[in-house]
Amino acid sequence: MILQRRTFLAGAASLAASPALAAPGVVYVKLTTPDGAIVLALDQAKAPITVANFLRYTDTKRYDGATFYRASRPKGYTADDYGSIQGGLQNDPAKVMKPIAHEPTTRTGLSHTDGAISMGRFAPGSATSDFFICVGDNTYLDANPKAKGDNLGFAAFGHVVQGMEVVRKILVKPRSPTAGVGVMKGEMLKPPVPILSARRTTAPVPKVETPPVEAAPTAPVATPAPVGPTPSPEAAAPQG
Repeated sequence: MILQRRTFLAGAASLAASPALAAPGVVYVKLTTPDGAIVLALDQAKAPITVANFLRYTDTKRYDGATFYRASRPKGYTADDYGSIQGGLQNDPAKVMKPIAHEPTTRTGLSHTDGAISMGRFAPGSATSDFFICVGDNTYLDANPKAKGDNLGFAAFGHVVQGMEVVRKILVKPRSPTAGVGVMKGEMLKPPVPILSARRTTAPVPKVETPPVEAAPTAPVATPAPVGPTPSPEAAAPQG
């Protein structure tokens, strides 16, 4: 299924095994929620402006107390495998910093695949604090030079390396049928999911699968012979 591109253009800004060692140019951030933690790998080498912006909000603890406030999925769709969740400060004037320059995917080489994190925006260059995480491939959100009008897409800048089960859980939480403006109407979480904290962290250690231990072979147990009727003394005596 395909979500309409205008969903993010109109409202986004308004409101595998992981490596044990950090890859060059990658910064890790852990978002803690009541439903569990989401660990992000931010590609500073490919999207330096966008990552630096996200880290400014993280390092100044401005995301502490922010929320995941929107769950966008196709109308009538109840599965947890396609859509996006949106979080941030919803333009809180006390916390929002200046907008940043837009880094399109045609420049960064990143894409809105499953688990990608990207910035919400209105026009290119209007992104501030609000971001979204893709569930399933949302590559129609990439820049498309062949499209008419605003074809610069959204600024993907990393991906989830741990906690996609938390993202999917948030995606299918209850939403208000009336809250939200325009394309966001009906997509606002009720209640929103708090972001308890956002902190830099180390690369998550991959889980090591322990192979099952095979039981030692046991000696075969002799099967007793079937028990029949006891012969009479006469039948047992030699015949002569």
